[in-house]
Amino acid sequence: MDFLCDVHISLKLVRHLANAGHTALHVNRLPNKWNTSDSEICIYADTHKLILITKDEDFRNSFLLKRTPKKLIRIILGNISNQDLVELLDKNLPVIYKLNQEKGFYLELGKSSSVYTF
Repeated sequence: MDFLCDVHISLKLVRHLANAGHTALHVNRLPNKWNTSDSEICIYADTHKLILITKDEDFRNSFLLKRTPKKLIRIILGNISNQDLVELLDKNLPVIYKLNQEKGFYLELGKSSSVYTF
């Protein structure tokens, strides 16, 4: 699978995903780095068919109102350790694999998870 991690997602998760055989890119690798606007991030993720991982609620709103980014994972646990974030994503990879077959999806990961697909 191919992922784009938003600015508040640690580089440790990016490296973990890459080491697990996935393509993983951090927003700081984009030309405007952390100054990349949310709309530019959505366009980049959709154009390159990347699953966006974020903590930002603005992307949730964009997904629900505009259907962009097409594939979105939102972490709703606030400030958690990098290791806990890695474990949370690893635990949910089977679900993410299945969802990735959909045209679009929104997955919220927290104490309980919720999914929206189209």
